[in-house]
Amino acid sequence: MFTGIIQTTGSLQEKQQTADGATLRIQAPEVIPELRPGDSISVDGVCLTVKQLLADCLLVEASLETLRRSNLGDAEAGWSVNLELPVRPTEFLGGHLVQGHVDATGTVRRIREEGNSWIFSIEAPEQVLRYCVLKGSIAVNGISLTISGLSSTAFEVTIIPHTYEVTNLSRMVEGARVNLESDVISKYVENHLRWFIDRDPAVQGTRRLGNQS
Repeated sequence: MFTGIIQTTGSLQEKQQTADGATLRIQAPEVIPELRPGDSISVDGVCLTVKQLLADCLLVEASLETLRRSNLGDAEAGWSVNLELPVRPTEFLGGHLVQGHVDATGTVRRIREEGNSWIFSIEAPEQVLRYCVLKGSIAVNGISLTISGLSSTAFEVTIIPHTYEVTNLSRMVEGARVNLESDVISKYVENHLRWFIDRDPAVQGTRRLGNQS
């Protein structure tokens, strides 16, 4: 489990692609002392397992499903990736609950400056937008952000200077593909409501009457 508060960025040094997946070598000396093989780490919002630790790099493996669903399928040497270690029970929950399970990717359609901040307009699929609400939370490349604008095809997030400086958003360009994870609380609420509605006799009776009219 993560909180979407990025601790550092790493540099993708190498991506070894095979028919079964890929191994990523990421230069990240700041987090190496905190990790052991088998630990989890969020890489651009994707929860991956540390395979091996080198002097200043870590090796993680990505499955074919991960490569299909996230922007790691497009990743190339030289990419900057956001990194976050799993949250400890004693730490502040500075962002929101982030699982590292990417729902889909979105496309940065517009970046504009406003005062001391940057407004990112991100086009997203319906499977993500259905869980978006104004002032609600969403993870973009693993960053916990607040939705400041919303339409039927896209949402906006406002990036403050600190977030812009310490994440890879400062290197982002229009047209870039980003990883999106919806707020897990919304997913649970929807699932539980659907379960009760599907089993509520009153609702089922209303549906049968509606079909007869």
